[in-house]
Amino acid sequence: MSTFQSDFLNILSSRGYIHQCSDTAGLDALAKDRKITAYIGFDCTAPSLHVGSLVQIMLLHWLQQTGNKPIVLMGGGTTRVGDPSGRDESRKLLSVDDIENNKRGIQQVFARFLQFGSSGNDAAMVDNAEWLTKLNYIDMLRDIGRHFSVNRMLTMDSVKLRLEREHELSFIEFNYMVLQAYDYVELARRYNCNLQMGGSDQWGNIVNGIDLGRRMGTHQLYALTSPLITLASGAKMGKTASGAVWLNADMRSPYEYWQFWRNTEDADVGRFLRLFTTLPLDEVARLEKLGGAEINDAKKILANAATSLLHGAAAADEAAETARKTFEEGASAEGLPTVGVTLGEGLGILAALVQAGLASSNGEARRSIQGGAIRVNDEPVRDDKLVLGEALLKDGSIKLSMGKKKHVLLKPV
Repeated sequence: MSTFQSDFLNILSSRGYIHQCSDTAGLDALAKDRKITAYIGFDCTAPSLHVGSLVQIMLLHWLQQTGNKPIVLMGGGTTRVGDPSGRDESRKLLSVDDIENNKRGIQQVFARFLQFGSSGNDAAMVDNAEWLTKLNYIDMLRDIGRHFSVNRMLTMDSVKLRLEREHELSFIEFNYMVLQAYDYVELARRYNCNLQMGGSDQWGNIVNGIDLGRRMGTHQLYALTSPLITLASGAKMGKTASGAVWLNADMRSPYEYWQFWRNTEDADVGRFLRLFTTLPLDEVARLEKLGGAEINDAKKILANAATSLLHGAAAADEAAETARKTFEEGASAEGLPTVGVTLGEGLGILAALVQAGLASSNGEARRSIQGGAIRVNDEPVRDDKLVLGEALLKDGSIKLSMGKKKHVLLKPV
């Protein structure tokens, strides 16, 4: 039996996307009539989003699939300030050129999940630099700043936690919540936006926007947040030994992305199938009941479905076939991620492991060798002073492996 009247909230609830909502009944009524225009902001702090942003992207996807309108807000303006939420230290201030370059990289991913256009519930992409960079400081203080209580701002987690830990909070960061709230007001006025979504760490900032809208005379605004995703082990979602799991293919190959999902912990398979794929829930229920070795079949389905959404079915199929050849046939497989190296007079195995992203330091690389986890061209490595040279090249590359699941091809440059 459905909990809500609207398809939108029913889907979000059944798939595990809802953490908090400012007015569930009011939002449900709007969604039932397909009258929601919702946005999520993405600051341009790196050339790609990472897998930690996927829940937010999926929220916009399901919003559109249920007949409502999504807005992707690029933070070309707010990135110049830096969001202090969840951080113990200030973000590095980026140049305008760096922000623009990052924005171009980030924009690529959304076309995979949303239909953009200029009619109906087509998605829109806008940049808050359009209005934030044009604000006059005195006018902003009079028209916007007067609606904010410093007493209340000091109670916000993004500020309070920093101060409690006696870590510096700059004045520019303190203003971030004012700018984010004003974004909501501008989008309400320009696009009739009535919902802001985000991760649960953004709740205070979003509620500030609702309050500012009320004080500045907008229509009724709503807030909806999703839970922050951690692994069953308690580790942070999307962090691996080789770094962040980026969404852009030039920063993490489709094969590496497929492998990330294939390596999901058993206890997370069902939850991730609901959150990160569009598979029907009855199929998800069947898959998460699999036990023993069969759970690996569910992980492969998760990897295929998640990779297909981001990189397309062809890339997912190629990644799955590369994995099959690598693990089942022991082949080098051309689809493996490659790293360019200079062999010259030889490359030490410890340096090779670090360059390949299989270890974060020489010490970690040495411990992996001592633990019997490292292989070169599928042969175990026992000597941490091994030097890789041209004699080890096979079909123009050297296959470097850690355990059974992590493989990189080293190619001379």
